[in-house]
Amino acid sequence: MKSQIVELLKNGKIVAMPTDTIYGIVGLAFNPKTVEKIYSLRKRSKDKPMIILISSLNELQKFNIVLTAKQKDFLKKIWPNPISVILPCLYEKFAYLHRGKKSLAFRIPKNKMLLQILKEVGPLVAPSANLEKEEPAETIEEVKKYFGEEISFYVDGGKLKSKPSTIVRLLEDSTWVVLRKGLHKI
Repeated sequence: MKSQIVELLKNGKIVAMPTDTIYGIVGLAFNPKTVEKIYSLRKRSKDKPMIILISSLNELQKFNIVLTAKQKDFLKKIWPNPISVILPCLYEKFAYLHRGKKSLAFRIPKNKMLLQILKEVGPLVAPSANLEKEEPAETIEEVKKYFGEEISFYVDGGKLKSKPSTIVRLLEDSTWVVLRKGLHKI
């Protein structure tokens, strides 16, 4: 199953699967067409960036994210965990991801299969599996009701009744501000 998911993602397809928090719909972060399709599927506001899952701290370099030593230490302490961290991203090359906000939210998930997939395909956008302003799906059947044939592959992780990730903004001085209280307390 993992190899099938990897192949689909590498080919720009979208997969619905469990993350370390709730069901998500995932696609390659470096494929603008895939990112736009996810926005369209979810009927998501075009000015709201999505969380990006990464497999390691080193992957932040792919987004030209520069961290201080203190910021790196902070991230090493909190990841992998269901904590998404917003960092500045000023490069126009990534405007299709940051949507003019000049920042991106990243998370290293605490889910072994997902981490293995990330290591093989690279960063993934991973919004919750629901339409904007609707409740996140708790079962794969609910995900299918939202998206039907538009999703290339569905991974059933059973019933996931959880909270989304906690979202924090990490500041230059390595202090942080909680923007959304989620699954993990910080």
